[in-house]
Amino acid sequence: MSSFSMHERPAAAKRNAAPAFNVVAGKSIDAASSDNPITVMIVVPTLDVGAAEIGAVELVRILHGAGHRAIVVARAGRLLADITAAGAEYIPLDVASKNPFVMLRNAVALIRLARERNCDIIHALGRAGAWSACVAARLRGIPFVTSWYKGFREQNILKRLYNGVMARGDRVIAGCDQIAQLVNDRYGTPWEKIAVVPCGIDFDHFDPATVSRERIAAVREAWGVNDDTKIILIVGRILRRKGHHVAVRAMQRLKEFVLTNFLCVFVGEDRGHTNYTGELWDLVLATGTMDVIRMAAPVHDMPAAYCAASAVVSAAIQPEGVQRSMLEAQAMARPVIASDLGAGPDVVLTAPAVPESRITGLRFHAGDDRALAAAVMQLFSMPELAVRAIGQRGRDWVLGHFDAEIGTGQMLRLYGEIAGRSQTKVSVPAADKIGAI
Repeated sequence: MSSFSMHERPAAAKRNAAPAFNVVAGKSIDAASSDNPITVMIVVPTLDVGAAEIGAVELVRILHGAGHRAIVVARAGRLLADITAAGAEYIPLDVASKNPFVMLRNAVALIRLARERNCDIIHALGRAGAWSACVAARLRGIPFVTSWYKGFREQNILKRLYNGVMARGDRVIAGCDQIAQLVNDRYGTPWEKIAVVPCGIDFDHFDPATVSRERIAAVREAWGVNDDTKIILIVGRILRRKGHHVAVRAMQRLKEFVLTNFLCVFVGEDRGHTNYTGELWDLVLATGTMDVIRMAAPVHDMPAAYCAASAVVSAAIQPEGVQRSMLEAQAMARPVIASDLGAGPDVVLTAPAVPESRITGLRFHAGDDRALAAAVMQLFSMPELAVRAIGQRGRDWVLGHFDAEIGTGQMLRLYGEIAGRSQTKVSVPAADKIGAI
């Protein structure tokens, strides 16, 4: 897979991706008017916590905040209250099922819903549901849109076919340049159909200046560590593609390097769909790293968790697009270490793509535990002032490139263009009315 930075994107990508313009709250842009609201059916597998599910909540907030209508079709989960509170109509349907007969039945249900609710767009955020949504959109004659939050493995031709529905949208929305390039490389999707719309961060929430020492101390106490322990933080669900096993072996190497007084904390959850967590525990026991590995429950005070960390790591072994943990960590002025599949060059600035004086973190080859251990050693051996400078550059980078209002404006413009109403002016609501993207 080829890759490119924000400064090296192919000309076609620059011309045809959604324009990255600044949006000032209360100002008008070309999009559909709230006097003629757009109705979008958002099809997402479940309403548990995940990139697609959080993305669905964000889309609802954007649409509702601008006076449009959102209908969310999904299997119920913990984010149901967030979806309804954001202003969506919720329709329960098991669009996470991969059973072909269920998918066909779901397509019939979506056709009926699209007709009854007079939907202008069907927007799919997951593969199984996307097949049903694609059929429904084609038979109803309305635009079909997909959003890619990460790369999918393609072990065989059937898996490639299954994943390929996400490239069949009339518009394909990618969360970053890395995913946009992947879609173009794998499926030959024309650049004019791909829009890169980065997610945004709530900078008021993720602001290191607002986190007290007491909050940081509370997180450290919950993890059972003292003030002198260096914490290596890995945030995300316990999944093989996240590369936790690579991190475990890297921690083993750090112990072999005689590095002391450090702890690697996995903050995430296991949905119980695979045996990976069990395999991970077996690996921890086999490598003798129980004393330096902590599997913690999800943390409610993530800003404090980031502040407690000396480094935030993504050890992903598959293309992850924009991982919120990487953005949030940089927003909290924490240095990050990412695999070359864990974050693209538009998310984390690393050498040699940028000079050492501009880096916001370090990068290593995906799956290489020796390289990850070396990157941790390199960061921990830096002077404190240099580490702080890396963290501050990270915050400056995300402040300038992942602002919630920018993403909001891009999505409203896209929806307006797709629905054929791009000539009408509409006010973009302030970020605090739409919620963080």
